Amino acid sequence: MEHAIILFDGVCNFCNASVNFVIRRDQHDRFRFAPLQSAVGQALQEQYQLDPNTLSTFILINNGKAYTKSTAALKVARRLGFPVNLGYAFIILPPFLRDAVYGLVAKNRYKWFGKKETCMVPDERVRRKFIQ
Repeated sequence: MEHAIILFDGVCNFCNASVNFVIRRDQHDRFRFAPLQSAVGQALQEQYQLDPNTLSTFILINNGKAYTKSTAALKVARRLGFPVNLGYAFIILPPFLRDAVYGLVAKNRYKWFGKKETCMVPDERVRRKFIQ
C-alpha cells in the first residue's frame, strides 16, 4: 500500500499540532509526513509543480495528485474515521469560500499559535511516519 504524504510547515506550532492530531487518529497507518522546509518536502513540491517558497499551506499527495489548502485538509479528515470524517461534508462548499477561511488561519497562524525556531523532531514512536 502506498501512503499518502502530508507536507506541512515544520516550524508552525499549529501545523505541528495538526500533524500530531492526524498521527493519533491514523488508525490504518495511511499517512506519512515531511516538513515543507525539508529536502524531501522541497523535492516533492517541485515534482508536483508547486511553489517551494510557499509555506502558507499544507499539501496532501495521494495517488499521484497534489491537493492544497482546504481541499487537502478535508481529504485528510475524510480518512481519519468518525467523528473527524464528518468534516468532509464541507467539501460541498465552493473552494473559494473554504480557502478564504483556510487563508485567514494560515495568514495568522504564527501570531495566534506561535512558531518554533526549528522543525519538529519526532520521537521514536512516530519517527517511522516521517520521510527523509
